[in-house]
Formats: sequence, C-alpha cells, structure tokens
Amino acid sequence: MNKLIIDLVDETDQLSAEQLDVIEKLLNFAADKENVEDDSEVSVTFVSNERIHEINREYREKDAPTDVISFAMEELGEGEIELIGAEQPRVLGDIIISVTKAEEQAKEYGHSFLRELGFLSVHGFLHLLGYDHMEKADEEKMFSRQKELLEQYGLTR
Repeated sequence: MNKLIIDLVDETDQLSAEQLDVIEKLLNFAADKENVEDDSEVSVTFVSNERIHEINREYREKDAPTDVISFAMEELGEGEIELIGAEQPRVLGDIIISVTKAEEQAKEYGHSFLRELGFLSVHGFLHLLGYDHMEKADEEKMFSRQKELLEQYGLTR
C-alpha cells in the first residue's frame, strides 16, 4: 500500500525503472514508519551536478554542488491555512538529488549506487518531516533514524 503520492522525475535519464521503483517503495516504507498521513505528496527530482549547483547557489547561497537538497512546503511554527471544501492532501515538499554526487559517494563509501540513492532519498525525506542536523543531538537523532529505516527496509551497506 502506498502512503505517499510521489512524483519521481529523472532529469538525467540515468536511472532505471527498477531503481526508481526501489526509491518509491523506500519512501513509502519510511512514511509508514514515520506515521505520515496517507496521500501526502512529495516530489523527488534526480539532477546533474551542474543543476544542483545552480539550485544550491540560488536558494542556499552556497556556490558548490551538493548531494541532496530538500524544500519543505510546511515550515514549522507557521499558521495553518484553512481550505474550504474538500480535504486537501498534505504536501510535504521537494527532494532534489545529484545523481553524479550519489555515484561518487557510493564509490567513496564502498556501497552500491542504489544504497546511496536510498540514503539520500531518506535523508531528504526526513528533512521534509522536520528532522535536521544543525545541533549535535539533532544530528544523532536524524542519522540514527536514517540508518534504522534503511536497515529495516533492507538497503544496507
């Protein structure tokens, strides 16, 4: 059963249908474990290093490529917008992943490309749910949750 409505876009045309399917299943697994509401929406876009560099520079003022960027649609602490009429799905936000960085990091860390894509997807997804790693205690919480979700799903190093 799918908990999420996921828009997967591979701008690089490098990922197989099987790889995209694993990412979709992994994110649904993580959403279930995190008790995310059914039919919540998330988009995951796989891009080149050049594209993520542009995004990082434009939105984060960091002039370098990175591996994953998340844009949460719900910022904590802001008031809810009341919608009249039909129940609207929860829109979590966007995850952008550099395929090039994922390939480089998979080699560097000695695990599969798919494991790295899964790691980056879960990392970005947890950011959308409000996890962060700015403080040491938050970092430990987020990183242990990532590891736990990947291991429970079966995407190990």
